[in-house]
Amino acid sequence: MTIEYKTLLKPGEEEIVIEKSRFIGYASPVNSEEEALEFIEKIKSRHKDATHNVTAYVVGLHNEIQRYNDDGEPAGTAGVPILEVIKKEDLRNTVIVVTRYFGGIKLGAGGLIRAYTRGAKIAVEAAQVVHKRLNKIFEVVISYTLLGKVQNEIIQNGYLINEIKYDTLVRLFVFVPINKEEQFRKQVMDWTFAKCEINEIGSRYLPSISS
Repeated sequence: MTIEYKTLLKPGEEEIVIEKSRFIGYASPVNSEEEALEFIEKIKSRHKDATHNVTAYVVGLHNEIQRYNDDGEPAGTAGVPILEVIKKEDLRNTVIVVTRYFGGIKLGAGGLIRAYTRGAKIAVEAAQVVHKRLNKIFEVVISYTLLGKVQNEIIQNGYLINEIKYDTLVRLFVFVPINKEEQFRKQVMDWTFAKCEINEIGSRYLPSISS
């Protein structure tokens, strides 16, 4: 089981000019290959008049899917360097598109590799690298009289409340970092004097506070 991985916080965009050619880097987190392809098509549609829209993406917590496309640039000078940026940063579920508008000066193979590498890096910087950590989702069922105390304790101890449902009893849905499940259970029992119900109902990856 993957407890923590690196990905991007949000879509990002940045531009650089190299020997009169414009390189516009786009990067985004994705959850599937379909999302990666949709992102690529969106950028291509935005830059239909570009000389090249070079792409690369990885999908899966173990990089199960890795793809790149040189879009007409010499083989090995564009898509591969972008894919290498993703792999060297150890990113998961990430797509990058580097759009080029040719400025009239040829860069040569080495120049292209450096330019597309730089275009990918500035896109990643704009999107911001984030660590995501596996959290368990707990449902805590308590009476209304305990709500204020329990809610305050949960927040003071660094846990994140995802949702609160108000029925006959109160149901709090709380994110708990992996390996802190037993600690959380004991704390809730203490806070409520054992007058509660605690259920583990799922899991989700969330940005890590420590990162």
